[in-house]
Amino acid sequence: MNVEAKTIELKSVGTILIERSRRAKHLSLSVRPFKGARVAVPFGTSFASAVRFAQSKTGWIKKHLDKMALMEQEARALSKSKPINQATARKHLIDRLNYLSKKHGFNYNRVFIKNQKTRWGSCSGKNNINLNINLVRLPNELIDYTILHELVHTRIKNHSRRFWDQMDKLLGDAKKLDRKLREYRVLLI
Repeated sequence: MNVEAKTIELKSVGTILIERSRRAKHLSLSVRPFKGARVAVPFGTSFASAVRFAQSKTGWIKKHLDKMALMEQEARALSKSKPINQATARKHLIDRLNYLSKKHGFNYNRVFIKNQKTRWGSCSGKNNINLNINLVRLPNELIDYTILHELVHTRIKNHSRRFWDQMDKLLGDAKKLDRKLREYRVLLI
């Protein structure tokens, strides 16, 4: 029988997901908000080895589960205190995107507003822009930073020096805004 995933209980830590992964090259451990702890197991490695690996990392797991619990609590509080009206948020983000693209001479193909769990925005190879609906919970300067970040990607498809120079021309100290945006990562949960 080929088992793809199973859960185990570790004393003082709780439930751990042990899951076979085609992408894993070695045993790896992650702790994610609202998902908990997971060990990715490459093919050719036994689940017994994965269990021993998790057992050897209980201190690390506990520390990170405690951090995630705080992030989950913050996320719940923020989502209750600032509910989003989907239609209003969509209109606001698209209006801002159109304003900034026209002001700075950028062109994009299509825009999608989504409730993404890992990123604030993205730009595809076809210059389609995805924006996270949770952007409306951020200060205006960070909404503009995110939108301009994706608009610059319509011309420069990487995060090279040239990309950051362009961002600095538009915003001043773009890296400072990038660091500030990271403080709001709890809203992505």
